[in-house]
Amino acid sequence: MIFGIFRRRDDSSIRSVYEQIVAQARQPYFYTDLQVPDTVEGRFEMIVLHAFLVFHRLRNQGKEAQDFSQGVFDLFFQDMDQSMREMGIGDEGVRRRIRAMTESFYGRSSSYAEGLSSGNRSILAQSLLKNIYGGAQEVIAADRLVDYMQHSLDVLGELSEDEIRKGRVAFAAPDTLAGKKQ
Repeated sequence: MIFGIFRRRDDSSIRSVYEQIVAQARQPYFYTDLQVPDTVEGRFEMIVLHAFLVFHRLRNQGKEAQDFSQGVFDLFFQDMDQSMREMGIGDEGVRRRIRAMTESFYGRSSSYAEGLSSGNRSILAQSLLKNIYGGAQEVIAADRLVDYMQHSLDVLGELSEDEIRKGRVAFAAPDTLAGKKQ
């Protein structure tokens, strides 16, 4: 047996980043001021949005950043799997729901990336309206969420890849957008 040849991934930094993503996604501001539905689905959407922001920041940063992002992604879905099992959902139900959640994650990530890369705020806002608000006409809230995403990417951009891989992320303070575009 050969042990110690391969460097073990630092799971504590992956866990730290994931916990910071979840903590930010749970900020009451999103559910009160930005009218994100305070439901299981709404909270899932906010975790997806914040994970997307971190993964978007780390894109094109090389293999270590890619591996780190994959570790955070894997932990996210392990957490979702465990949560569903604790709620009493059986194996087949969990597998089916995880598959649907994974497809949702990739679809939203693609849509958000397209909106950001286009430079057209309305494309991103429309994606948020569809995915987070379920098509409801929360246009002002979606526009403010676009501001939050762009500001958070600026904040994440100030961190080095190494800082993030060591377990440190930062997002915009949601309440700094209070009063904008009301």
